[in-house]
Amino acid sequence: MALHTAFVNELRHEAANTRKILERIPEDQWNWKPHDKSSTLGKLACHIAELPRWADQIVSKSEFDIVKDHFDRVSVTSKSELIATFDAIIKQTTAILENTKDEEFSSGWTFKRGGVTAFELPRTLAIRNMVLNHIVHHRGQLSVYLRLLNVPVPGMYGPSADEK
Repeated sequence: MALHTAFVNELRHEAANTRKILERIPEDQWNWKPHDKSSTLGKLACHIAELPRWADQIVSKSEFDIVKDHFDRVSVTSKSELIATFDAIIKQTTAILENTKDEEFSSGWTFKRGGVTAFELPRTLAIRNMVLNHIVHHRGQLSVYLRLLNVPVPGMYGPSADEK
């Protein structure tokens, strides 16, 4: 199987799971957060929705500086906007990955912070870490937010305690 095909398949699988949890967000709790140091529910959900955009940064550039370069943040205030934005980003990201030649994934990509290299990885690992794993990580946080708000948590890789 071609590498770009594997990435697209995994992205679609994780996007379906992510969409299930985004659909459960209670809009009346958009500004709720479990702790002073935590993001609000809405900000965390927007961050999850924007994460697939990193694929474009990774395959189209050799480096990204979070201080100097521009990254389009998602900033919506309703669940319907969030879902529509997430769906559009997944569609765009899928097209980007489908059109990336497998050999392009092996070259390096550097993430910088104010000119200082934070990490350098082959593009395959950068996509895995900055897109796929990053989504799963924050989706886990979001599931805890929902649990604390007494919102039934959907199963991701089988039924959840709320779906027995």
